[in-house]
Amino acid sequence: MKKILISACLAGDKVRYDGRQVPLTNALLSQWDGKGLLVKVCPEVSGGLKIPRLEAQIVGGNGWDVLKGAARVIDIQGHDVTSFFIRGAEYALSIAGRFGIDVAVLKEKSPSCGVHHIYDGQFASRRIPGCGVTTAVLKQNGIKVFSENELDQAALYL
Repeated sequence: MKKILISACLAGDKVRYDGRQVPLTNALLSQWDGKGLLVKVCPEVSGGLKIPRLEAQIVGGNGWDVLKGAARVIDIQGHDVTSFFIRGAEYALSIAGRFGIDVAVLKEKSPSCGVHHIYDGQFASRRIPGCGVTTAVLKQNGIKVFSENELDQAALYL
């Protein structure tokens, strides 16, 4: 069976911006983990950001816009952290290539990993349709990306 790229936070690693866990408990995920199919990555940490770190959001668009240079990733204090997010996305893509991965399960709403929704860049907990930077990079390179809410669809794809 194929390897699956997964957001490290979903696999229980304490890599979120606030240092907390958001492990996903799901029978299918446990099965994949038991078979050694999961390859964990946190693009933000891989891109050079620390744990904990300031909350960041995409301002002026979504992950696709960041890749085009039309939007930026800004932390809550106004620092531009776009380069860290792009570097982390490229690292995630390199991991996918190294393991022959063509499917990923990523954390919804994240400025890196959001699949269908991200926050609006106002730091007011409002979500908008759109994807994160890593999701855009992976999709741009033919990798099928699912959110943690779509494990059944990911299983069908596998």
